[in-house]
Amino acid sequence: MPALAKSKYFPPAQLAEPEGVVLFGGKLTPEWLLDAYAHGIFPWPVFDGTDVIVWWSPDPRAIFELDGLHVSRRLARTCRSGMFEVSCDRDFAGVIEGCATAGGRRHNTWLSPPMIAAYTRLFELGHAHSIEVWQDGALVGGAYGVAIGGLFAGESMFHRVSDASKVALVHLVNHLRSRGYQLFDIQQKTSHTASLGAIEIPRDEYLARLSAALEVSATFGDHLERTPHRS
Repeated sequence: MPALAKSKYFPPAQLAEPEGVVLFGGKLTPEWLLDAYAHGIFPWPVFDGTDVIVWWSPDPRAIFELDGLHVSRRLARTCRSGMFEVSCDRDFAGVIEGCATAGGRRHNTWLSPPMIAAYTRLFELGHAHSIEVWQDGALVGGAYGVAIGGLFAGESMFHRVSDASKVALVHLVNHLRSRGYQLFDIQQKTSHTASLGAIEIPRDEYLARLSAALEVSATFGDHLERTPHRS
């Protein structure tokens, strides 16, 4: 398995501080962001009222195995019910805005205007993608992330209607598996993602799997693959 190439901007992720910090400062340009994700690193601002960017590589690292998503019978019925329409890359701006504002997140989120602008630029360049969930023509849920080779780095999801974010996740996992992705990174596990099957793996294992995933020529495409979920 090939090792990760040396980063242009960052020290090796293995040299992160115990809490996972790799670097303070830097830029939110496409070059910096793509280099970060290709080396197991991501930005996560933590200082209110400052422009300082903090770059992280936590140990352990949380992922969804692409054949390990837990879909309850009720959620599977919801996905099949037709109550939602699901699309991809139709409204990236709406999804990232939803992730920044839904559920009381407005003015209380790491998704600052510079972060939103940075990921929107990645979308414009074809490196970031969104899943949208619609009900009666309104955007009610979704998820977005960054794709490089066979890696999909999930960044955030939101819902305005019950189960909409879970429906987005089910469709995203199906799509990634169908398109040949190998690694679905979600950075840190929460009780919510754990209930859906998220697991933690050591950072060294994550970096090895990342190296292999980057060798895969997966493409996100411009429409959702509709293969049934294997629960």
